[in-house]
Amino acid sequence: MEITQPTLSDVETLVDCWVELAADQRQYGSRLLTEENREAVSDAIAQHIVTDGLLVAEADETLGFVMYHVEDGRYQQDQTTGVILNLYVRPEARDDGIGSELLEAAEADLAEAGVDTVTLEVLAANDAARRFYSRHGYRDHRIELAKRIENDTHSKGDP
Repeated sequence: MEITQPTLSDVETLVDCWVELAADQRQYGSRLLTEENREAVSDAIAQHIVTDGLLVAEADETLGFVMYHVEDGRYQQDQTTGVILNLYVRPEARDDGIGSELLEAAEADLAEAGVDTVTLEVLAANDAARRFYSRHGYRDHRIELAKRIENDTHSKGDP
């Protein structure tokens, strides 16, 4: 297995991986739709390939990927921040250290770009992901709160 930079010919395979990731995250409360986001994800993946913000783990096939960038928000900050947007390893390839290698490679790229801190988001109910990132030194920094509200399309009792 090796960690490499993908080419634009890999976009469709990586979109399929992203759809698998998004589908899996629905069980933890993700509101992202899968197939409905294919085109937008395809564009984002292509952009990250072109800007060297995407790495893949490959053996005979794509086993996983990590997508990241240096944050360029409109507000001035006292640190340069890198953001891990997505990290995914196919279920059959998990528990072999691939996720760790992808994460460490992305962190190394971000450090080389001058980043002081790396951030990422994980769904609160995804205990396995929270443990994984904790083992890699990530700690709670910010908490997003959500509340469903009653409106014309659903009532309070709807899931």
